[in-house]
Amino acid sequence: MTKTFFTLLTCLCLRSFAQDSVALKREFANKEYIHLYKENADLAYTAPGGELGAPSKYAINGRLTTAYVLLGSYKSPIAFSVIPDFTVRVRTEFSAAVRTPSYRLGGALYVRLNPDPEHYKYGELAFTHHSNGQDASPYNPDGTINTRTGNFNANYLTLSYRFGDLTPANADGSYYSFNHRAGLQWYKFFRYEPALNEGFGFTRVLYNFSWRKYDEIEKKAKYKPKVKTEKETWRLNTELSYAVNKIPSKNLVNAQKRLNAEINFNYSFPFMHNVFLMAAVGYYGEDNYNIYFQDHYGYVRFGLSSGFLRNRSRHYDN
Repeated sequence: MTKTFFTLLTCLCLRSFAQDSVALKREFANKEYIHLYKENADLAYTAPGGELGAPSKYAINGRLTTAYVLLGSYKSPIAFSVIPDFTVRVRTEFSAAVRTPSYRLGGALYVRLNPDPEHYKYGELAFTHHSNGQDASPYNPDGTINTRTGNFNANYLTLSYRFGDLTPANADGSYYSFNHRAGLQWYKFFRYEPALNEGFGFTRVLYNFSWRKYDEIEKKAKYKPKVKTEKETWRLNTELSYAVNKIPSKNLVNAQKRLNAEINFNYSFPFMHNVFLMAAVGYYGEDNYNIYFQDHYGYVRFGLSSGFLRNRSRHYDN
């Protein structure tokens, strides 16, 4: 009888320990994934000269975006953030006109799909409203698109599957991450400006890849001799999207109109904090600014970029 009692007690203790271990692993994963959601968000940038190669000449272009994480608890595998995303292009004119700024505002719901932040997998569903703040007719008297004061508004859903891997640290403390996003974007579920029927990519297939390097900096600093600081040193991003809906006079293989692509490299010197030097080259089959959706051109862009970059301190014993 005594032996049976101790056996049951041991089983109960082991079961409780196992349950506690699983709960701790889940809570740790929930917390770490919040950082991943933010690190995988789009970068903001400031680019003197704007997109070089665009039909219009710009003095400076800027994109300001962030993520307000309203739901991000260690107790839940689900998170939610509000995402403002504002882009302006300042023209090389006497008044430095912006004309049609590009306003995006929406939210994203994230669902963690595995408990391993080093080899993460999660789903993301985002809703976005996009407009330019103008209220004039989207058409000129001659029937062409009014890109000066014409109204632009659209709403869309983006469903994404994100996954990635972090490599083990090297002897010098550096390591890498490889990050992927595959997704689909839909516009026609919601209200939109009818002029977009002239040739807008209402349904787009998306793929993004990001390769990032992290280094140990400020080694053995005198003010904190037992602390090491690591930061994201550089980030190489590749972004692709392809319109698959019916477009007037453009068949499905007409990449000149349907393809949007960009590759950008972002580098941060050791003395920089949460900021990169940025260089980008890309092609707009459909300019995603707003009412300029009929423009297509290649471009380069130089400037500064920033976002939720990995920059943290740890004790040398960890």
